[in-house]
Amino acid sequence: EIIGRLPILTYLNPLDKAALRSILTEPKNSIIKQYIKLFEMDGVDLEFDEAALKEVARLAIERKTGARGLRAILENAMLDIMYDVPSKPEIKRCTITKEVIDGTSGPILSTDAALPEGNAAV
Repeated sequence: EIIGRLPILTYLNPLDKAALRSILTEPKNSIIKQYIKLFEMDGVDLEFDEAALKEVARLAIERKTGARGLRAILENAMLDIMYDVPSKPEIKRCTITKEVIDGTSGPILSTDAALPEGNAAV
């Protein structure tokens, strides 16, 4: 009974960009894979370029939210896209760039499903 009454504090080292990026993409049910699956249900190939993934990690570090903040950052960037793209049946591919994550531009939408050179389809 006394153990439950004692406060326990644990401090962890902050995650770096590489660790946050791997959390975004590597687990079986990673956030990025979840978004890709959601878009697949609407017949759209979703891809994130490497700069976009790095920007998500950078924002999480800047905001000091760690891995828990990754979902909020992606939801903020993807919310409008998730409503707009399925309503346009001609869209077959959506590429998320760094500019989409930082809010300065929209995604690259294409009616062709082929992947362009140099982009990472995670």
